[in-house]
Amino acid sequence: MSLVLDPAAQDLLFREARTANSFTDEPVTDEQVQAIYDLVKFGPTAFNLSSLRITLVRSPEARERLVQHMAEGNQPKTASAPLVAILSADNEFHEELPALFPHFPQAKDVFFSERPAREGAAHLNAALQAAYFIIGVRAAGLAAGPMTGFDAAAVQKEFLDGDHTPLMVVNIGKPAENAWFPRSPRLEIDQVVETV
Repeated sequence: MSLVLDPAAQDLLFREARTANSFTDEPVTDEQVQAIYDLVKFGPTAFNLSSLRITLVRSPEARERLVQHMAEGNQPKTASAPLVAILSADNEFHEELPALFPHFPQAKDVFFSERPAREGAAHLNAALQAAYFIIGVRAAGLAAGPMTGFDAAAVQKEFLDGDHTPLMVVNIGKPAENAWFPRSPRLEIDQVVETV
């Protein structure tokens, strides 16, 4: 079995993919969301923890409440996207570790009994899973418009149950013809990679 994606799949996920800023009005179905999650859940994390939480904003009333907490430049695209997801980190993820990391169920208490360690792990691993989520959206034939320009405290209070910290808001849908800005530059390998 080859472990290399064909060039078309590489283009879909990376080279040709960009942040979408506008979408068609075609709805995003629950089945598509399930297909995205069925990919995302397999992305590797430390201790196999699963701290990402996804809040889908579907109702017009909830959308209106969310839009008012977005940065001004993000409001129109959030108002018009077919689906919006709030991605957050669950700071109490460790309660699931005995089931998710069954060969060492004590990891819950050995590594994550202290709040600072738990928060750090929750945020890092939820951020990893958020990146997998964006790739999963692309793999499911949709486009993602991730944004961090929003009032996090207001979004947390308005939308998130439990001890969750919002990380980003992602608009999701079929991209419109004018969805993309021109590709921004990227660093070259010698600016990023060092061999020691």
